[in-house]
Amino acid sequence: MEKAASGDRAAFARLVESRYDFIHAVAWRWCGNRQDAEDVAQEVCIRLASAIRGFKGTSRFTTWIYAITLNAARDQLRQRRRAQGRDAAWLREQTTLSAGEAEDDGGEALWLAVGQLPDRQRDAVLLIYGEGLTHAAAAEVLGCAETTMSWHVHEARKRLKVLLRAGASVTEG
Repeated sequence: MEKAASGDRAAFARLVESRYDFIHAVAWRWCGNRQDAEDVAQEVCIRLASAIRGFKGTSRFTTWIYAITLNAARDQLRQRRRAQGRDAAWLREQTTLSAGEAEDDGGEALWLAVGQLPDRQRDAVLLIYGEGLTHAAAAEVLGCAETTMSWHVHEARKRLKVLLRAGASVTEG
C-alpha cells in the first residue's frame, strides 16, 4: 500500500486487483444490480488512483475503501435520480406534444408506463418508438447487438402490457 501511495503503478495495480472483489461486492449490495455495481467498482478504482496518496492510516484500509465505495454508490444513485427526473420531464413533454396526434387517452398512460421500465428497456422503446430509429441504429446508440435491442423491445412490450393492465384496473376500481 505504501508503494502504491508513493506512485508505484505496479503496486497500485496489485492493490486494486487484490481489493476489486471486495469493492464489487460492496457495490453490488448497495446498488442491487450487476451493471451498476460494475460501474461503481470502476469509479472506485479511478477515485483510488488519486485518493491513495491521502490515505493517512488512521483507519483500516478496508474501512477506507468501503467508505469510498459507498460514496461512489451514493453519487451514482443521485445521478440516476437526476436522470430519471429529466426522463420523466421529457416523457411529459412528449406526451403533451403528441396528445394532439394520438386521439386516445391511452397515450399518456403508455408513456408514463414506459417511464417505469428498466433503463435498457426504456431506452430501447424511446429510441425506436420515440425517436423513430431502426433497431440497428438504436443498437448502435446503446452499444449492443441488434438482437439484444430486439430482445429489450420484446421484454418492454411484455412489461408494458402488465403495467397498463395494472393501471387500468386501478382506475376502474
